[in-house]
Amino acid sequence: MKFRPLHDRVLVRRVTAEEKTAGGIIIPDTAKEKPQEGEVIAVGSGTLNDKGELRALDVKTGDRILFGKWSGTEVKLDGEELLIMKESDIMGILEGSAAAKKAA
Repeated sequence: MKFRPLHDRVLVRRVTAEEKTAGGIIIPDTAKEKPQEGEVIAVGSGTLNDKGELRALDVKTGDRILFGKWSGTEVKLDGEELLIMKESDIMGILEGSAAAKKAA
């Protein structure tokens, strides 16, 4: 995919929602909430500070992030549902979480 967000915007892919509870109960699609966790696919170049210098974003491609329930705008690119949001909508970066999930 060839898409580059502008300025302080970030392109995010939501992680897949859990299909079962810890007790083994299968959750139907109608009862699932959209995950508030995602993976950064692409980032913009950054914002200009008061001196006119470019400030790079704190997130980078591949980071696992948490964001608000109503954050971002849903878009469909190459048949895939993605989110575009500003960096300020991101609440934090999950450290080591992506590596732990890949190993499991």
